[in-house]
Amino acid sequence: MAILSDKWIRKMALEKEMISPFVERQSRDGVISYGLSSYGYDARVKNDFKIFTNVDAAIVDPKNFDSKSFVDRQTDVCIIPPNSFALARTVEYFKIPRDVLVICLGKSTYARCGIIVNVTPLEPEWEGEVTIEISNTTPLPAKIYANEGICQFLFFQGNEPCEVSYADRAGKYMSQRGVTLPRL
Repeated sequence: MAILSDKWIRKMALEKEMISPFVERQSRDGVISYGLSSYGYDARVKNDFKIFTNVDAAIVDPKNFDSKSFVDRQTDVCIIPPNSFALARTVEYFKIPRDVLVICLGKSTYARCGIIVNVTPLEPEWEGEVTIEISNTTPLPAKIYANEGICQFLFFQGNEPCEVSYADRAGKYMSQRGVTLPRL
């Protein structure tokens, strides 16, 4: 499995709409960087956040998700409480090719502040806006800046196309838009 370069990412984004909207160069003047990098793509976080709170003493249950677990905020700066997390989504919409697997890593600027980003792999032929979990591991409130970089996606090409893709098995998070909560 080989990691794919900026040339390949650019070609696929421009010719196959693999990433839309696509930023061809790193933007970083006064913002947390985003756009095409040497071997990846730094995605931006949209301004829609679901911030987890324990105001109503709800239990987080992936099989029976309770909307009382969070508060919705549409804001340019999201404040995540200490030792809590928020769900957000990427500005970009992704369409993953059949022979590619995408792994996500957090941005170092946030990681150095105790803010961890978690995204499951983007499987072959998955498409949608990516739901992102942003954890504040610190004892202090943490700021997240909308429309700036939040994570980096790395693209790996398999030795051949997979036998069964995410689209083939009609994955439950296919073509998601907005912050998508757990589904059974």
